[in-house]
Amino acid sequence: MIHIRRAEVSDAAQIQRVYASSGTYGGTLQVPHPSVEMWQERLKNLDAKDIMLVALCDGVIVGNAVLHLEQKQRRAHAATLGMGVADAFAGRGVGSALLQELIQLADLWLNILRIELIVFCDNAAAIHLYQKFGFQIEGTHRAHALRHGVFADTYSMARLHPDQPTIKQGGC
Repeated sequence: MIHIRRAEVSDAAQIQRVYASSGTYGGTLQVPHPSVEMWQERLKNLDAKDIMLVALCDGVIVGNAVLHLEQKQRRAHAATLGMGVADAFAGRGVGSALLQELIQLADLWLNILRIELIVFCDNAAAIHLYQKFGFQIEGTHRAHALRHGVFADTYSMARLHPDQPTIKQGGC
C-alpha cells in the first residue's frame, strides 16, 4: 500500500536516495549524485506556498512530487509540477498516487487552474501517466536539457482544471 504525506526536512536522506536512482535523475532535470545536504536545504527553503509530498511503501520513501505555485499575481492560477519515483518502484502506482493527491489539492484547495510540467520526449511511461491525468502536450523544446552527454528534447505539458471556465482560445 502507498501512503502519501507532506515532505519534512527529516526526509532528506530518503528523498536523496530516490533521486540517486539512475532512472530517476535521468528522467528529471536533476543532476546525478545529489547530496543529503542539498535536499535538507531544499526542504528547509521550500516556499510556504509550495506543496511537496512523499510516497511511502512500508515506511520507506519511494517517490516525491512538488507543486511550485507561481508567485507573480497574473500567474497565480498556475503551478509547476516536478516528480520522481525510485527505479525499483517505477510502474507500481507510486506516480499515480502522487499525481492524484497533488491534483486533488490543486483543484479543490489551492484554486489552481493550470498545472505545467516538462518531460523528456522519449519518456513514454511518464507521458502516458500524465495523459492519464488529463495533461496535454503543448509544445516541444528542442535540445532543452543535457542528459547523458546529449542534448535531449522535452515536451511542455499542461493540465487545465476540467470544471473551471477559461477564456476563449484564439490568436495563437
